[in-house]
Amino acid sequence: MLTRKQHELLLYIDSRLSESGVSPSFEEMKEALDLKSKSGVHRLISALEERGFIRRLPNRARALEVLKVPEARTAAAPSNVTQMPPRAANDVMDIPLHGRIAAGTPIEALQGTDTLPVPAALLGPGEHYALEVAGDSMVEEGILDGDYALIRKTDTARDGEIVVALINDEEATLKTYRREGQMIRLDPANRMYDPQRYREDQIVIQGKLAGLLRRY
Repeated sequence: MLTRKQHELLLYIDSRLSESGVSPSFEEMKEALDLKSKSGVHRLISALEERGFIRRLPNRARALEVLKVPEARTAAAPSNVTQMPPRAANDVMDIPLHGRIAAGTPIEALQGTDTLPVPAALLGPGEHYALEVAGDSMVEEGILDGDYALIRKTDTARDGEIVVALINDEEATLKTYRREGQMIRLDPANRMYDPQRYREDQIVIQGKLAGLLRRY
């Protein structure tokens, strides 16, 4: 069952594709649905993907396919009309860019107001933000100084996941999460650095790594 906004967005995309064969931009979708930000559009797109109405094409950057329209609209179509194949729509979404995060020694967590344009196909379900990596302690995981870490918001983590951990409510770091008895161990991916150990009440998980964006 789709929410009203999900239903409106799907019909709007389908209508635009029928008219021109080109998907509306995230800005156009935001304005059409009277949303406050593009992140709201992204959440609706993710929900539609989870419900099987659209999907991201895995091998085509920034591409979406409309797989079906709501049942009420489908039922209204004559049974002898051949349905058109799914159409691809390219788009980029802007996600919040929250400053720099240490991949070495923890640094103060910055909350910036900038945004970073990211191919929508790189992002899965959920709400995301980006952090610029500072340091070299995660190089053995392929995370380099100057990369943009794409983070999916979550407050939980499992052993072995790379997370953004907020330490003592003031510093953030990007590390591999491990539980060690009653302690939390944050592991670097560089033999030059030692693991960091904290009490559970010192750590707040603010997200986990969903992808990387590198500029050359």
